[in-house]
Amino acid sequence: MDFSLLYYGIQLLAGLIAFITIWGWLPLDHWWVRSVDFPRIQIMVLGIIAWIGMLVFWSQWQLGQWLLFIALSVTLAFQLRMVLPYTKLWKKEVQSAKNRPESAKRQLKIMVSNVLTTNDNTQALIDLVRKNQPDILITLESDQKWQDALNKIEPDYPYTVKVPLDNLYGMHLYSKLELIKPEVKYLMIDDIPSIHTQLRLQSGRVIWLYCLHPMPPSPTEADKSTTRDAELLMVGRHIKEQEQAAILAGDLNDVAWSKTTRRFQRISGLLDPRIGRRFINTFNVNYPVLRWALDHIFHSTCFTVVDIKRMPSIGSDHFPVLTTLQYEPEETSKQEQNAPTAQAEDIEETENKIKAGKKEGRKVSKEHVEEKQNDR
Repeated sequence: MDFSLLYYGIQLLAGLIAFITIWGWLPLDHWWVRSVDFPRIQIMVLGIIAWIGMLVFWSQWQLGQWLLFIALSVTLAFQLRMVLPYTKLWKKEVQSAKNRPESAKRQLKIMVSNVLTTNDNTQALIDLVRKNQPDILITLESDQKWQDALNKIEPDYPYTVKVPLDNLYGMHLYSKLELIKPEVKYLMIDDIPSIHTQLRLQSGRVIWLYCLHPMPPSPTEADKSTTRDAELLMVGRHIKEQEQAAILAGDLNDVAWSKTTRRFQRISGLLDPRIGRRFINTFNVNYPVLRWALDHIFHSTCFTVVDIKRMPSIGSDHFPVLTTLQYEPEETSKQEQNAPTAQAEDIEETENKIKAGKKEGRKVSKEHVEEKQNDR
């Protein structure tokens, strides 16, 4: 049997994996570069297949195949380094919560759900909330229709912040716990909100809560990732300046292993509870083979993890995520749960990115105004 076509196919796949990985290293914000950040799990799996396939034919290698194998090995090692921290093979960044008599009073349960504006299955989310009873519910892409439907849960959630929009960037916050001086801010683009508030825990301790949903880099939305990156880093800088415990949650339209999200962690000092545990791939519900994590939660070192899990579909293109944290600073101070620290390069790059983001944001905001005027 002639395996030459198979051999050439494996080499083609190996070359493609190496090329895509190196392409993603380009220092550009354009969507056609930054989009390579998303499917790293899929790239890694295909890279492993190509790596094993090449070894099968190692006796036929010449100089070109040796060079290709080296390039594939280097780029595959990079993909593995990005992905493996989100498996049990890695050390946990956040410790598991201790079971103690007063644990229930220390816990904070947060549900994040990108509901999809066009999704009419509002009852599915309401049922999910009533079943799981989160302390905090954050909805993204929620418009007036969703706000009206979620009125049903308000008897249990007396503290609310409502930003109904029909531009795919509406946002709602429902809380059983007291919200202190909540603000809706438009950090980069005039019609893309974020919610910033202080939150009083059951223990009486006050922390910061940030809810974000920046615009993604894509051919249909933002040409570049600049405003998304700048918004995340601006909030990260604010978190560090406040010197208070904080939680950031939302659909960041970015993956945890991107250079921006990792820099955000160093700038803010927040931890990722998924590291050392598992992927929580929330998007896209409709394509199981093409899924990655867009919905995130990061928190200060004073919290440990009780549970973090993906919830059943509610008809959106995102799965909701339910995270239960436990406030126990006396335990985390004894454990190896240290905040990531920023280097001088991170601080300089953050300032540059924020400046560029504000400039790009003004441009995008102007375009959005013109589009609305043309639609009238």
